Amino acid sequence: MKNIRNFCIIAHIDHGKSTLADRFLELTNTVDKRKMKSQILDQMELEQERGITIKLQPVRMNYKNYILNLIDTPGHVDFSYEVSRSLAAVEGAILLVDASQGIQAQTLANYYLAIEQKLKVIPVINKIDLPNADVKKTEQELVDLLQIGSTQEHGANINILKVSAKTGEGVKELLNEIVEKVPAPKGWLHPSWVEPICCFEQDGSTQSDGANSRGDSVLQALIFDSVYDDYKGVLAYARLKSGEVKAGDKIYFIGTQTNSEVVEVGYFKPNLVKSEKLFAGEIGYIVTGLKKLNSCQVGDTITKVISGQELKNKSLALTGYQPAKPMVFAGIFCKQGIEPKELREGLEKIRLTDAALSFEPENSPALGPGFRCGFLGLLHLEIVQERLKREYDLDLVVTAPSVAYKVKLGFKTQPNTSFIIHSPQELPEPQSIEEIQEPWVKIDIISPENYLGNIMNLVTEKKGIYVNTKYLSSDRIILHYEMPLSSILTDFYDKLKSVSSGYASLNYELLYYRVCSVERLDILVADDLVDSLAVIVYKDEAYRIARKIVDALKDVLPKQMFEIKIQAVLNYQDSNKNKGGKIIASSRVAPFRKDVTAKLYGGDVTRKRKLLEKQKKGKKKMKGFGKGKVDIPTEAYLSVLKR
Repeated sequence: MKNIRNFCIIAHIDHGKSTLADRFLELTNTVDKRKMKSQILDQMELEQERGITIKLQPVRMNYKNYILNLIDTPGHVDFSYEVSRSLAAVEGAILLVDASQGIQAQTLANYYLAIEQKLKVIPVINKIDLPNADVKKTEQELVDLLQIGSTQEHGANINILKVSAKTGEGVKELLNEIVEKVPAPKGWLHPSWVEPICCFEQDGSTQSDGANSRGDSVLQALIFDSVYDDYKGVLAYARLKSGEVKAGDKIYFIGTQTNSEVVEVGYFKPNLVKSEKLFAGEIGYIVTGLKKLNSCQVGDTITKVISGQELKNKSLALTGYQPAKPMVFAGIFCKQGIEPKELREGLEKIRLTDAALSFEPENSPALGPGFRCGFLGLLHLEIVQERLKREYDLDLVVTAPSVAYKVKLGFKTQPNTSFIIHSPQELPEPQSIEEIQEPWVKIDIISPENYLGNIMNLVTEKKGIYVNTKYLSSDRIILHYEMPLSSILTDFYDKLKSVSSGYASLNYELLYYRVCSVERLDILVADDLVDSLAVIVYKDEAYRIARKIVDALKDVLPKQMFEIKIQAVLNYQDSNKNKGGKIIASSRVAPFRKDVTAKLYGGDVTRKRKLLEKQKKGKKKMKGFGKGKVDIPTEAYLSVLKR
């Protein structure tokens, strides 16, 4: 294991992680030059289209006499859970910073995640070939950050490498730094394993740290990711902490208490390459032979069934991951309204590769059976929706996203009863509610000082509470705020980029719940309640949001042969309960109109009026037949999202 180095690349989005990984693959001849392409580790079609990394991707490289296991990670805040899982599987991390942009919000967040895992951090400045690169300024920012944030080393002697991932300048020196500075993995035995195993190294010496570098100890493999293959079934991406595993081994999943038999093991080049065994310290894949998708969970520990008996000792379980906390919730339904068997299968397969996704069945009177899904952010929601459409050919309806609210019922109904709601449809009647609490987040905004006033005005408009300001350098600041999660759901990021000319960056994390004044806003189209368009809004902003929604729907709803009324109603109740609601905004989509008077060439005006009255009666009749038949296009849901 002395010749193994496990590391990952962490950075803000678009700072050059995938490009640097490409240069690593070229220098180590891992991928044939004929097969080499830009961002080769971004294997999803969506990643190639958008130019961003969505999924972590491991790859094994051979450099000199060393095995280098690299995990390329995403940079967007919505995929931070991918980063945390990657960090738990390695011993070192390359902290990559764009020389033209300097330290950004996600740079800080990922750096502190690496420090929490006690990893060796190698600071690197990228894109030094750009004309607007300010290497000295970026270097000073990194020095200040590492001296303040790190307790592991550095001090006054901080070696910061400068590279250009595009041209390859300095990349070879970085590989040498990885070999020299990143510690080798340590195989180890659990304390419950009585006799420590001593083995001989190649130089004749022995190691006595309680582990055999070739895996004579009990198998402990941490699952940091998993995928589903149509031919091989469930593949677990695992980091072996101790022991070894090979095809034919009887294995046991401690978390899910599932037994199975290994079909195949191997590693990533970056395609799957079959091998005879995987040993302690290595990163590779295990074809588990599992039929049920939920039997293989990220963070679980794989061990062996010893002597034909099930090994159910929970003390052998490795420290896994904290479950991801969904921050945004939306309902996903099939457009046909049929039993969504294909939708469930699609969500289960995506959850296998995306542990941050959560879902549970939901039944809507208007949309039929579907699922209430939890996401880490709007981009996460958008990516999952797009994958369901592309990979599983599903025609979907996605409801307006919302956050989770805590509802406390009043004394007259059910005193001291509180529960969490994830959709507007779950909100009880106003008279039964004592209070509602909403989630708040801590946000960090990094920006040039010139845009300080614009940013503070924007955050104040979004109900943010100022905490403090820190200087990252002479002209760059970090603003710390607390604000409602719902305020950053829609267009906050776009507006932040707008008021800062694109220079500001954002990171956020969940804090706590705080009492708020909100109510449900329903949308009626052609006198029919559209559940999927309902939203929860602040009382003081209800009219503004209602006005925006009905105006937007007026532009996107297709015309019919009859007039379509669009109404925004507060606290709407079904007509079966003999209750209505307060209409605070309305609009209409004019019907198609045939010119029935075109054939008239003269005569009395009463002839013209007679034909128009006849047309009016016909349209009224069609309106009755057409009630509830208005097809809501996807653009309508997007218009609510951008309210």
